Amino acid sequence: MLARRTILTGLAAALLAGCQTAVQTASPVAIGAIRVDTGPLAAKGKSATAAAIRPMLERELASLRSAARHSATLHVTVTGLYLTSYAGGQSATLGNDTLESEAVLVGTGGRELARYPVMSIMAPSFSGAWYLPDINQRRIDALVANNAQWIRQALGR
Repeated sequence: MLARRTILTGLAAALLAGCQTAVQTASPVAIGAIRVDTGPLAAKGKSATAAAIRPMLERELASLRSAARHSATLHVTVTGLYLTSYAGGQSATLGNDTLESEAVLVGTGGRELARYPVMSIMAPSFSGAWYLPDINQRRIDALVANNAQWIRQALGR
């Protein structure tokens, strides 16, 4: 019995080790400028939200800038935002809030160094009480902060 349990435990550990995924990170590159484009989001009819997200994401990513002479530019394009219907307890559509973006690191001379598609997914309840008047703004704030964190992680920062 002990040998069978040992074998099964070893097999389970080996399977779990094989199932782990690693986040691919780039070697740190000096970033001199950050450009955020929310045009694709505005084109989907969310121009006011797109205009609000742009400075928020720029502020979240500002710490990535360095003063190096030969530095890259980080272009972040926000491509989608979805806030599910939410009325407390659970979402009406049983979905999550999402913010989609793509971060492209462009080196000197315009050469693309790396491209990172990012999708932030959060439960609508993450941002607090659904009945407060600013709930949607808090949900967007949380998605932007989460998206910036994933971009930083992809860049190895």
